[in-house]
Amino acid sequence: MPNPWLAIDAATSPRLHAREVRLAWEQFLSDGNVATVRGPIADSWQRSSAAGVDPSGDRLAPVLADEDETSARWEVHPLRAAVPLIRECLAPIADETAHLIVVSDAEGLLLWISGNARVRLDAADSMNFTEGAVWSEAGAGTNAIGTALAADHAVQVFAAEHFNEVVQRWTCSAAPVHDPDSGELLGVIDITGLMRAQHPHTLAIALTTAHAVESDLRIAMHERDARLRAHYRDRMAAGGHSALVTPTGRVLAAQPDGWLGGDRLTLPAGGGELLLDSGAHAFAEPLGHDDAFLVQAAGPDATARRRPLLRLSFLGKDRAQVELNERTVAVGRRHAEILALLGGRPEGMTSDELAAALYGDTGHPSSVRVEMHRLRKLLGECVETEPYRLRVDVESDAARVRGLLDRGAVREAAERYGGPLLPRSEAPGVVTAREELESWLRQAVMTSDDGEALWAWVQSSSGRDDLAAWKRLLGELDFRDPRRSLAAAQVRSLRATFAT
Repeated sequence: MPNPWLAIDAATSPRLHAREVRLAWEQFLSDGNVATVRGPIADSWQRSSAAGVDPSGDRLAPVLADEDETSARWEVHPLRAAVPLIRECLAPIADETAHLIVVSDAEGLLLWISGNARVRLDAADSMNFTEGAVWSEAGAGTNAIGTALAADHAVQVFAAEHFNEVVQRWTCSAAPVHDPDSGELLGVIDITGLMRAQHPHTLAIALTTAHAVESDLRIAMHERDARLRAHYRDRMAAGGHSALVTPTGRVLAAQPDGWLGGDRLTLPAGGGELLLDSGAHAFAEPLGHDDAFLVQAAGPDATARRRPLLRLSFLGKDRAQVELNERTVAVGRRHAEILALLGGRPEGMTSDELAAALYGDTGHPSSVRVEMHRLRKLLGECVETEPYRLRVDVESDAARVRGLLDRGAVREAAERYGGPLLPRSEAPGVVTAREELESWLRQAVMTSDDGEALWAWVQSSSGRDDLAAWKRLLGELDFRDPRRSLAAAQVRSLRATFAT
């Protein structure tokens, strides 16, 4: 049975097949009939038509990211490190047949293109096939990148199988790449060339390359898992029913074996209480900079008593809100700064480090010792010394936002961001933490292509005067969205403000 994902084999005449699929494309535009095309292309044409893609070629793939933004996205993308491997797999055939090697993200935005300079220029000029353009089906119609994303399957698209007429001079093969940890789609590896340069083996080579990259990512994941197990071995040994879990919820180790009832958990953002599939209660404590979580049983079956719970709220507040086991504790500005610093450093801080973070170059450890003595009067034995660290389970709004960003949950992070961390604090360590979190959130929002994340950001005290964010939101909102008029008015107002 022919492979429905392969456009053309070595025994088929490219010119004859190009005429056949052109007639089928014209028939589809005339009456919607897809009987004469293979299933994946028929499905893609119907999706492209339903998305309102113009098949005439008058509207090209939209460019949604400029050079700087595309470069910033590519810099942090997981597939960037795989470029040497991708080149090794694809460069020989790409060079021989004048094809381009392409990597897109999971939304179809082209992040990296390599290959023959003349072909690159032709592709960019004729159909916006360039870094920063979106080649999802909704953006460009049927094409190997967009269809591989939509179907989550490797596919070859030939000539008039492309929904947009301007793309029908080309042929392309693409395969999706998945994160071995979470299973989420990371993006697509594609090889694209002119129709006359088509090669029947490009699909197999693209698929083999994607599998090689996934294997490489899996090896790196296992190495990272081993480091985490070794680093947190003592914390695991100190508890009763406990488990070491990745931020994506994958269980790395558990004692005793099987007490969780599965090999993956759904963790609360930033840690906290969770309900296991068995109905038992547990608590997830973030470790390090949210590089893992320690999950411990919290019920009558637990062999270890659950530690006290300290809830901290810093975002957008001049005075922190502190609760210890649901009891409100009134703390002053300096103690709030200490808790913010220790909350971000679960491994603890020395008196010298804490003095520098609180007072800068003029700080002295003796001043820290005085403040820590007062803080221990408020929180009891919740604070350890040598080094100073919190010896309780901690829930923090700042840690929750960091955890969400680390998982890529940008919209929820923006919605939960209450404002800058202790905005009036001038403690050097707090200022650094405040600026790092805000910069991370803004960068994530501005590169997410999520209008709702942008909306949440511009509603915050940090984003309400962010002209670039309002301009980006204006471009993201549908013309019928009532928020569009507000965004347009805000852009005009901020432009006028900055011009004066």
